[in-house]
Amino acid sequence: MLQTSERYTVNRDTLTIRGATESDQGQYWCRGQRDGRPNSSQSSSAVSLTVKASPKAVLKVTPDQRVFRGETVTLTCDIQGAGDIQWTYSWFKDGSVIRDITERVYTITSVSDRAEYRCRGERSDSQRSDISAAVTLTVSERPKAVVKVTPDQRVLRGETVTLTCDIQGAGDIQWTYSWFKDGNTFYPYRTTTAEISFRADYVSYSVKYSCRGERSDSQRSDTSAVVTLTVSDLKPKPELTSDPAGAALTGNTVTLTCHMNLSPGWDFYWYKYTLNSETKTQTNSYRVKIDSVSDGGQYWCRAGRGKPVYYTQYSDALWVNVRVSPKAVVTVRPDERVFRGETVTLRCDIKWGGDTEWTYRWETQGRNNQYTNSVRRISTQELNIISVEDFHSGKYTCTGQMGTQSSQRSDAVTLTVSAEAQAAVRVSPQPWLTEGDSVTLICEVTGSSTGWTFSWFRDDDRLSDSSRGAGGSYTLSPAALQHTGVYTCRAERGRPAYYTKNSNTQPLWITGVSPSVSLVVSPSRSQHFSTDSLSLSCEDQRNSAGWTVRRYTNRNTEDCSTQTGSRCRIISLSTSDSGVYWCQSESGEKRHPLNITVYDGDVILESSVDPVIEGHTLTLHCLHRSTNSPILRADFYKDGSLVQHQTTGEMNITTVSKSHEGFYYCKTERGQSLHSWISVRGRSYPARPLLPDAPPLVPMNWQASVLGGAPTRILPLYPEPKATLLGFFSQIFEGLPKV
Repeated sequence: MLQTSERYTVNRDTLTIRGATESDQGQYWCRGQRDGRPNSSQSSSAVSLTVKASPKAVLKVTPDQRVFRGETVTLTCDIQGAGDIQWTYSWFKDGSVIRDITERVYTITSVSDRAEYRCRGERSDSQRSDISAAVTLTVSERPKAVVKVTPDQRVLRGETVTLTCDIQGAGDIQWTYSWFKDGNTFYPYRTTTAEISFRADYVSYSVKYSCRGERSDSQRSDTSAVVTLTVSDLKPKPELTSDPAGAALTGNTVTLTCHMNLSPGWDFYWYKYTLNSETKTQTNSYRVKIDSVSDGGQYWCRAGRGKPVYYTQYSDALWVNVRVSPKAVVTVRPDERVFRGETVTLRCDIKWGGDTEWTYRWETQGRNNQYTNSVRRISTQELNIISVEDFHSGKYTCTGQMGTQSSQRSDAVTLTVSAEAQAAVRVSPQPWLTEGDSVTLICEVTGSSTGWTFSWFRDDDRLSDSSRGAGGSYTLSPAALQHTGVYTCRAERGRPAYYTKNSNTQPLWITGVSPSVSLVVSPSRSQHFSTDSLSLSCEDQRNSAGWTVRRYTNRNTEDCSTQTGSRCRIISLSTSDSGVYWCQSESGEKRHPLNITVYDGDVILESSVDPVIEGHTLTLHCLHRSTNSPILRADFYKDGSLVQHQTTGEMNITTVSKSHEGFYYCKTERGQSLHSWISVRGRSYPARPLLPDAPPLVPMNWQASVLGGAPTRILPLYPEPKATLLGFFSQIFEGLPKV
């Protein structure tokens, strides 16, 4: 017994099934029952119910869903799985019913716009099929045919020609093709492929071709525009040229060009020496890398195109001459080592015969990228740097350019820019001289030796004959008393001129052969204890008036004391009183310079302030501060080596010779003295001031580093440059350590 539900409803003697499905198939019967009574009628005969799926409508399009504007399209609605039921049809366009169309076939005589179509079948009992899937008609303009010619519209006799009928904008539609020659459309040549090929064996001035595409339903594309094919009987001969036209340089490339007055589409074939091997390119130029002279020789070319390849004639042979590429050379003025602010010129030279004009390419590897890039833009032979700075330092190279050819790159030149230049002066053989001796002052620029011109100054005044020393050496021969003074030098070079700083000072002390004025020292020795007193006086054999004691210390040149006259007394010596003392007249003459050293230690070496005469006796004493008298036990050293061990505190050399000249000092258990230079003069020489062969000892504040030790090095011939005379003297003993 069926239970009523939303799908099954009973209205007295009627059963309604809503949304029947195949599961509702089967036999159905019924029976009647009176209201309020249990008695029922007999069951009815069975009725069989068969449920089938709704038939499907399928929409077909002829000739295609993609159609051309103005074409006729046929739409057919097929109801599948419905047997021979008679249907009427409903048609829909873009979702709306097309009125008055009820036939199975719907013909659109002139398609104009894109649209979406569907259909459905309906029976007389108002039942209907499913609606079909949508079919979209895409409408486009009628495609255009275009004839393409390979290899070209202008061909040579014997070439193979291929004509292609390209239906543009037609997608993957299957076409057949009709070909027309010289406008004859009545007897076309039909093909199923888009290409036709033939050999151009006959020469004709003008042959015109066109084509058209056709579909299976006889619809067609537009007819193409006419293409004219011209066949020539002349087999061309190319002309071969080279760039450069003259000699090629090793390390460069030569560009060969195969010239032909032909249309594009040719391949080019290149040959060297013989015609047995070839190189193929798609352009008419060929770059030959010239690695050596052997890459020169004869070259040919020809062109070809098509399949099989149609070749032109060979060009005439072209001879490529090769020469070894010259190497560029960079020179620098004034020097590769320059100073900040100088003007520098770098020049690129290329040794090459003839009058060839070169351009130049400069490169540098500096620290400033902006400057590096600006250098690369310079094409002149000379690279000028005005007022050079630190960032100009670096390696510079150049290359010459002659058309497309380049020279070999130069070796790199390193430009080094240093801080402001400093001149330094030294003396040879010594700064202590006797009137009539010869002496040479030498001026050098630290770290540079090229292109300098030198100027000389004495006591800050430029020498009138300074040009004598322009080469760096200024010689006084013979030396005269008026040459005594403090010398400096300065160097310059370049245009505009660049000047160094003034050099260190270099004094020259010149004593007369028979000095009329003597500087008398009391006590008469070169070394003195600090806090002791010292007296100095100028004694003139004729008249001591007009002479003043002057000195050169770390406080520069000054009077010995505030006292007037020819005497000077220092009540309490200090190490700052160490220096060179001399007598000076009112007119500026300097006489008898002596070196005085003040020591704040406990032991000094007593020696004469004047040189020892050869053959005389040399006596040295080792004095202690507390007694100011000889110490009983002392060791005496010369040039760092033990000479004598004395218990009397005194050393004697009875017959002095030149070999006894040197540095002396003494050492006791109480301490060690400073070093003093003992100078020995021949018998023919008059008395000379201390240290004739070496700069004066100012200040002599140095000792051996350990008890019993020796100076670490002997007096150098020339001191290092210093800013003051005191510094100059101090350099004499550089490296002799203190205790």
